[in-house]
Amino acid sequence: MPGENLSRDEAHERAALLSVDGYEVGLDLRSAVGDSADAVRTFRSETTIRFRRTGEGTSTFVDLIAPAVTAVTLNGRSLDPEAVFDGSRIALDGLADENVLVVDAQCAYSRTGEGMHRFVDPEDGEVYLYTQYEPADARRVYATFEQPDLKAPHLFAVTAPEGWTVWSNGAGEQDAEGVWRFAETAPISTYISCVVAGPYHYVTDRYTRTLADGTELEIPLGAMCRKGLARHFDADDVFLVTKQGFDFFHDNFDYPYPFGKYDQAFVPEYNLGAMENPGMVTFREEYIYRGKVTQAAYERRANVILHEMAHMWFGDLVTMVWWDDLWLKESFADFMGSFSLAEATRFTNSWVTFANNRKAWAYRADQLPSTHPITADIRDLEDAKLNFDGITYAKGASVLKQLVAYAGRDAFLEGARRYFKRHAYGNTRLTDLLTILEETSGRDMKAWAKSWLQTSGVNTLTPAVSHDAEGRITELAVLQEGAELRPHRAAVGLYRLSGGELVRYARAEADITGARTVVADLAGEAKPDLVLVNDDDLTYCKVRFDEDSLATLRAHLGDITDPLARALCWSALWNQTRDALMPARDFVSVVLAFAGRETDIGVLQMVHAWGKSAVTHYAAPAWREEGGRLLAEGALRELRVAEPGSEHQLTWARFFAATVSSEADFQLLEGLLDGAAKIDGLDVDQELRWSLLSPLAAHGRADEARIGEELTRDDTATGKRHQVRLLASRPSAAVKAQAWAQVVESDTLSNALVEATIAGFVQPSQRELIAPYAEKYFAVIERLWAERSIQIGMDVVRGLFPGLQDDEATLAATDTWLSAHESAAPALRRLVLESRDDLARALRAQDCDRLAG
Repeated sequence: MPGENLSRDEAHERAALLSVDGYEVGLDLRSAVGDSADAVRTFRSETTIRFRRTGEGTSTFVDLIAPAVTAVTLNGRSLDPEAVFDGSRIALDGLADENVLVVDAQCAYSRTGEGMHRFVDPEDGEVYLYTQYEPADARRVYATFEQPDLKAPHLFAVTAPEGWTVWSNGAGEQDAEGVWRFAETAPISTYISCVVAGPYHYVTDRYTRTLADGTELEIPLGAMCRKGLARHFDADDVFLVTKQGFDFFHDNFDYPYPFGKYDQAFVPEYNLGAMENPGMVTFREEYIYRGKVTQAAYERRANVILHEMAHMWFGDLVTMVWWDDLWLKESFADFMGSFSLAEATRFTNSWVTFANNRKAWAYRADQLPSTHPITADIRDLEDAKLNFDGITYAKGASVLKQLVAYAGRDAFLEGARRYFKRHAYGNTRLTDLLTILEETSGRDMKAWAKSWLQTSGVNTLTPAVSHDAEGRITELAVLQEGAELRPHRAAVGLYRLSGGELVRYARAEADITGARTVVADLAGEAKPDLVLVNDDDLTYCKVRFDEDSLATLRAHLGDITDPLARALCWSALWNQTRDALMPARDFVSVVLAFAGRETDIGVLQMVHAWGKSAVTHYAAPAWREEGGRLLAEGALRELRVAEPGSEHQLTWARFFAATVSSEADFQLLEGLLDGAAKIDGLDVDQELRWSLLSPLAAHGRADEARIGEELTRDDTATGKRHQVRLLASRPSAAVKAQAWAQVVESDTLSNALVEATIAGFVQPSQRELIAPYAEKYFAVIERLWAERSIQIGMDVVRGLFPGLQDDEATLAATDTWLSAHESAAPALRRLVLESRDDLARALRAQDCDRLAG
């Protein structure tokens, strides 16, 4: 619809015209269960909005995406729905100073994870509902002024099927008529309102704390999941991390949690990791682990729990005016997730994970043609949807870590405290926060913000070292490259080999400015074996090495004793590989030599992913088979020597399954599945079984019947997703044609099954088989973008891009499409441009690797 993609200018104009006093929303969800012959299953939504005219003008619009509008009443005057509703907006004319709008509509249940998502559990036939709105899908459930700066209290009443429980942002209970009624919320943006309904398994707890003024704070806690996952649900650990988070934020924010109760729902077919709806946080149910996982998985879940909790202050209590300042919530929440994780939970090495994992996401995003400043130029809602990216999250968090080093921890936290108190329940822009940080730090935050928040791109820092005849450093300088030479507060560490270990013996912090900065404090130190710029990961940059340091890492990376320093070196070597400065085969050699000695399980998992990606995308095609064989042999070798029952053993087992290439490898997988083969201590639980079966399906050794047998063992929603993925992964032209048709030519699959089908369709071992779909891809993506929801459009355009056809012809075809579609939706062009950049980068890296061969 023309009006579906709300622009920033329209939002600003509407905010200047009106303010919203409150929403009363009534939903009848009884149609969610039972037989329905309707092509689109709908529910009744009745919304009353009370708002005032505060500016000039008497006309505006309210947002609603719905199959039908039954009635519209403005200030007691009935409006003709057919005349005022165009499918995405209801036009309103003749506004008074005070207005009451009532909209009665039939809204559609969703299968794409947007709006009111409806899921039918294949295990028991139960129906589960939940809402997901960010950035602008509340309008799929009730009539709204769908922009973050028109905050208002919300009052929900929900009629649900008998036997169901319903939750929303506020506390609720069922009245005598069976309607669930909820306490009115504080003023919140529409995108964080929420309803969860169904026969969920629900566990409760309670958080209590005595505040500094002696007040007793008590927060009711709840956690829920589908009944089929209840036996796997470790709610005690979820509550433990939740309470630790509340302690940390109350200790540091000096603003009590402001939204009453705190429920956390783990829901099916979720598009995001989680969503910070105040009082009713929603998570993807994959954070409930059905089998054995590593501590890295629990750390990821704890990080997400704390990230969403940080949003209760950064984002919910204080909200950005428009999506340009999305970083005011996401960057802070990403930073606070790792910060609180390290200081308040058992995951004390979270900054290692941040340096190795989150920053890798940021570095990739910041080198794409679509890179943007952290404070981005968001023209409309499609722009906003795509800017939930590595820049807004991980780079923003990295820059905040740099800010803490620059301004000081105490000044930073005091700034946060003043920010909450000054702007509670309001909306802010960048300048609002900078003004407060200048107060608390005494520094010029405008210059800092200009360099770090208002420019794009990543700097590269490289050491330049000179020595005297006695082996003493005469000068150590840091060379900075990049379009914008930023001020960095960074540490430089000197390491040397001692007793078989690579240990730090000197360190200096310095303000790195301009193209060349001398670190005077390190002059006179003994010659190092390794110089590590950005030691302790204080700033955001790519690190390079001098020749001696690079030689040391090739021979001794595994000898670095400090886990953070080791993680930084792994990350730097991977960046050199992506930048075509290190041949992919050389990176694989380092992986084979030292991954087995990596103690941090999260870093090891990342190194595995990088090693696989190096062979798949960056190795010269003539060396791919050899590289894959070497990875598989190395994985099996480490699997056999890993401590029985350890998380390292499990991690190597999964990596082995992802790299198998020989007949002996396949026979071992088959033996592990049917019990004929054993590896001491390795528990082949159901999730691992699917991992072991995956390569057998992709290489034609597990047919539809065999995959069906596995589904019989695991006839659950998760099992169904695995089955769909494996069916689409089989090496058959007919299979690929069917998978393509299911995703591209039909919209019957849910978001989760679209994702699973795409994952199965795209197999590195099947480049030739899927080559014919490159031309088809470019022929359909513009139509598909126009017809599908933006989430499905993003999944398909990204997921089916023919990146495995990594040759100049595919690059040329991409350029041809871009040239011929200059007027295509900017968000669609951005996705294609990003994929093109990945392809061009792969071709450069392959050239580098070919020369090394």
